[in-house]
Parts: sequence; structure tokens; C-alpha cells
Amino acid sequence: MNDTICAISTAPGVGGIAVIRVSGPDAIAVCNTVFVPQTKGKDLLSRQAYTMAFGSIRRGEEWIDEVLTALFRAPHSFTGEDTVEITCHGSLYIQQQILQLLTERGCRPALPGEFSQRAFLNGKMDLSQAEAVADLIASTSAGMHRLALNQMRGGFSNELSRLREQLLHFASLIELELDFSEEDVAFADRADLKQLAAGIEQLTGRLADSFGTGNAIKNGIPVAIIGETNAGKSTLLNLLAGEERAIVSDIHGTTRDAIEDLISLSGVTFRFIDTAGIRETTDTIETLGIERTFRKLRQAAIVLWVIDLTGTPAFIESLAQVIVPRLEGKKTLLVFNKADLLPAEELAAKQQLLPNVAADRLCISAKQGANTDLLKQRLVEAAALPAVHSGDVIVTNIRHYEALTQARAAIRRVMEGLDARLSGDFLSRDIRECMHYLGEITGHITNDEILANIFARFCIGK
Repeated sequence: MNDTICAISTAPGVGGIAVIRVSGPDAIAVCNTVFVPQTKGKDLLSRQAYTMAFGSIRRGEEWIDEVLTALFRAPHSFTGEDTVEITCHGSLYIQQQILQLLTERGCRPALPGEFSQRAFLNGKMDLSQAEAVADLIASTSAGMHRLALNQMRGGFSNELSRLREQLLHFASLIELELDFSEEDVAFADRADLKQLAAGIEQLTGRLADSFGTGNAIKNGIPVAIIGETNAGKSTLLNLLAGEERAIVSDIHGTTRDAIEDLISLSGVTFRFIDTAGIRETTDTIETLGIERTFRKLRQAAIVLWVIDLTGTPAFIESLAQVIVPRLEGKKTLLVFNKADLLPAEELAAKQQLLPNVAADRLCISAKQGANTDLLKQRLVEAAALPAVHSGDVIVTNIRHYEALTQARAAIRRVMEGLDARLSGDFLSRDIRECMHYLGEITGHITNDEILANIFARFCIGK
């Protein structure tokens, strides 16, 4: 925390501009030794906070680049420390030269997530807000963006902190009772505590239950594309992705392994999984691919069962005996492919196959792109994700989900203890356990190992 750190905060590579962030106790002094303002008397040491100045970065008399510098003084900066942001041209050579110059003057390269970690340690944000910064940077859809922004703005953590403070109040009163146990006095109103516990149990339950939705929005809804060999599964994946993601061939069994791709449809992110075709085979590698198909099928929330309309009904029925038992609890779409190869009257008859499979049915031509817009619409409807509005709190982080589950279990024990009229020492233990798990989410209770694990996943420069 006593070091002055520097890093490139813009994306790696060449661009129009790049931003180099410098933060720490000597940030302004170090940058002042390499920055020469165009206007005399406007050096960094004498400038006011929240101002920008144009000038040049120089190593002695050698010009490196013309830059803009933005100045932030502690504690009113992202990190809570003195901070200078240098905007230079996006040349990789220029970026590295400026970083080298800064390290020569006493800075050290920042670790992944170190700026956000300092913001947390300096009280500029709590732990859940810091994690939301990483989620916001990684957002690839409107839903992910809204969830990360809502969490970063602190609505989630503020509510948890308020509940934790109320629990702390009751825990203190109950422990005060223990000090006066011989006088048989009660400082904590059991009725009020029971009402609070019921509210916390309801809230933690609602938040924990939202994890399924949040995880789907954040990581994509898993969709398995299954069917016989050469049914057009890989062609369909390529069509949905808008690029050649999978090899397409007339040879049966071309796909030997699962191929995954994230695709956004109408603001909903899907994780499509193209799988090996299902058939009887003596090929060892293809057999392993088919086994992997069944594993991916178990993990999927939605199943696209691609059926070759030119295939024989008897084979399709035999394939159903293998697939249908594995579809329980999953939303299934029967996608009859190669519709362009059959006349209309034969299409209608083929769609009546597999009458016992409860699923939506539609005919497409993956090769010609026919009816794929309808397929995309059906997928979005099958996802059935709720609209995310400003202020909504939906849990997307597995760490938060596990902590909420533990907090809910602890507060249920408090409620059971109140009903059983347990003594204050038992109630106090469970209340403090609930407080502990709520505090883990916001960072009121943490350790170096947890912090290192969280911030190591951040990009350098953030």
C-alpha cells in the first residue's frame, strides 16, 4: 500500500489512444518529473484536482509523446490515493516507453486488480462492488451490463449492511443479558427479533433463489445441439454464430468433440454446445465424443434436437429411445432440418414423428437459412428470463450465493431457537454466524486469501 503503482488501463494492443494510470503516495511527484506542461507554471504539483493539462512526456531532452494528464488528489479518486492518468497515443512502443520511464522514477508495475483492491482497502467501495467492476468490464449483453451496474452502485451491499447492523444490535443485547443472567432480565425483545429474522430469511432466500437467473444472464444459458450424425447440427451452429465455428462435411461423424460458443440473441446470452452425432459406432474416438454428448445434454437447460427430414422414420424412432429419457426437466425444441429437400405434403407428415415428445416443433433449412429467425425467437421464449430493470438485485456470483445459503441456514436456526425458547447464548451464536456470512459478501469479514483470489481474476490496470 506504500508503493506507487502504474499500469496501462486500456485494452492491450494498438489503438488511437492509451491510458496509463499511476496511483500511490508519490504518484503526482513522480509524474511531475517526466511531464512538461505546454503552459508554464502548470506543473502537476501546483495544479488543482480534477483538472487536465496538455504537454509532453520526456526523458531528459528526449520527447516520448504529447499527452494529456488528469489529476486526482486523495481521497477523492478511484483508489482513494493521489492518482494521475496519462492519455498518450496508442503505439505499443510509446506505452512501454512511458511505463519504463515511470518505473525508473520509482513506480512499480501494478498487479492484476490492484487499483480496485486499493479502492476496497481504502473504503471507496465494498467487496461486492469491487467484484461488480470486473463483471461490468466483462459484460457482453444488456442484461449483464444492468446487473453489474446495479451491484456496483451499492444497492445490494447497502441492504445487506443494514440487516447486519440490526443483527449486531440484537446480538449485543442478548450478550448483555448473559452478563446479568443471575438477575433474569431481558434486554432483547424476542418478538422484534423474530420479525427481523423472518425478514432476513425471506430476503436471503429470494436472493439465493435468483442465482439461477443471474448465472444464466452472466455465463449464458446452456443449449445442447444434439441429434444423429450429418443432421446439420454444425451447420446450424455456424448459422447462429454468423461464422464458421464448426467443420461441416458430408462425412458422418465429423464432429468428435463438443464445440461451444457464446451467442447473444435479443439481448439474451446463450452458450450453444455442438455435440457429436449419436449413432452406433466402433470408432473409439467417436464413442468418446458420443459419451461427452450425453454429459453435455445433462448440463443443458435447453435442448435443440436436430432431426434430418431425409432420414428414415424407423431410425428416428430408435434414436428417440436413447434421447427421450434424458430430456426430463429440460425445455426441448424439435428442429426438423433440410426442409428445402422435401415437398410440402411430406414435410407436414414428417413433423408428426415422435408424437410422445413434449416439445415445440419447427422446420428449418440450416443450409439455406430458412426459418432461423423463428428458431431464434423460440429460443428467447424458451429462456424465459425476466427483464432486468434499474435497481433490481439478482445474484450472479457463486461466492455470494454460497454465503447467502449459509446465512439463510443460520437465521433459520435463530427462528427455530426462538420458537423453542432456547437460551440467549445459543441464539447469539447463530445470529453471529448469520452476520459473518452477510459480512463475507460485502467484505466486512474477509482474509488475505479471499482477497488475493478475487482480485487475481481482474485485468491488469483495473
